[in-house]
Amino acid sequence: MSPHATGRRAVHRSVAAGVPLAVLAALVTAGPASAHTPSGDAHVTRTATLGDIPLGAFSNALLPGTVADDRGVDVGGIGSDIYPAGRKGEYWTVTDRGPNGQIKVDGKKRRTFPVPGFDPAIVRIKVSGDTVKVLASIPLTTSSGRPVTGLPNQAGRDEAPFSHDAATPLSYNPNGLDTEGIVRAADGSFWLVDEYGPSLVHVSVRGRVLARYVPEGLNLTGADYPVVEALPEVLLHRKINRGLEGLAQLPGGDLVLAMQSPLSLPDTDAGEASRTVRLLRFSPKKKAVTAEYAYRFDPVEVVDPSEDDTSELKVSSVVAVGGDRLLVEERTDKAARLHLVRLDRKADILGGRWDDVATSPSLEQLADPSASGVPVLSKRLVVDLGTVAGVPGKIEGVALVNRDTLALINDNDFGMTDGTGAFDAQGQLVDSGIETKVTYVRLPKGL
Repeated sequence: MSPHATGRRAVHRSVAAGVPLAVLAALVTAGPASAHTPSGDAHVTRTATLGDIPLGAFSNALLPGTVADDRGVDVGGIGSDIYPAGRKGEYWTVTDRGPNGQIKVDGKKRRTFPVPGFDPAIVRIKVSGDTVKVLASIPLTTSSGRPVTGLPNQAGRDEAPFSHDAATPLSYNPNGLDTEGIVRAADGSFWLVDEYGPSLVHVSVRGRVLARYVPEGLNLTGADYPVVEALPEVLLHRKINRGLEGLAQLPGGDLVLAMQSPLSLPDTDAGEASRTVRLLRFSPKKKAVTAEYAYRFDPVEVVDPSEDDTSELKVSSVVAVGGDRLLVEERTDKAARLHLVRLDRKADILGGRWDDVATSPSLEQLADPSASGVPVLSKRLVVDLGTVAGVPGKIEGVALVNRDTLALINDNDFGMTDGTGAFDAQGQLVDSGIETKVTYVRLPKGL
């Protein structure tokens, strides 16, 4: 049966109304699932692939003259998130900061930006048979209409940017965004989250940044759009390249923001070893964070039996499923699991001792937060995507299609790899061969 079978109520029927009650009921009535519950009859029903589109032609059609040389890179990276666009098979997606990699120089890794003129974009796609088609694209721009770019913001806080061969330093840009999650508001504007700040970004229908909400004390200067310090100061301790990643829109319009990884609090080692990550609730009406929650990862070997490094655990997608309930994706680059979570008001830790950087041990250092009195969000397993044949690696976007079908999208990193072999002697990309795919997964009966 097609994931768009007649008679099924599409989740994207009304953005403002949220998910139909049938979806919520189907997810909740299954009861608790153990950490090792198999995915039963979950299976892939369709896979569609994005064709090759030269990155320079794509970018210059949106903002002429921004990309002088795309180095043979095709459009990719649109799998940072996926959100229903209101028509069957159509979705809003968003790119991240663009092609980037790492090369070691004198034993230290340098972050490379081979196409520094690339501007992050919102991309509307349509799944047609086994093909993903680009219907429209919206470049992200500053108040004066300039590209925000995907370049890092601040020296000393973000990685220094370099050319494709890691030989030439590039300039920082306070406007730069490493965009990830996306939702569309009832008025047609978009909300995005960003890893650099980390930040929540409000964007107009045409892609102009209306406001960027950042942690208190970030002191980001020089941006060509309004910057508002409205997020908890504790988020300044985000791990580099692991800022805000997941974004969901609740039926009433509130937003849920998910950090990708535990904070480096009080230091990097604590963050690397931690399995406790933070979710925030933000009110667009109040323009303020109204709640904060502690979410606990499963052990890394449960999420991905091939992995033993706890720091590889990430939250990449959060999806509203009605009321105050979410699907939360826990993943590594090879595997992913989706859990059903309820945002319990009693679990709110906003403004308490766990937001105080002087608290010792920190939230991230607690081996068992619940035993220390921290109200950790409860969760139940919906599906282990790592056991479903045909699901690609690095799934970063999840959307509900109907009561028993998910649409997944992977991040192909623009075909980039790390190391000196990423480009040939002529400076042209040696493509990884990994394509951007939208994959439909049918959930087991009874969910």
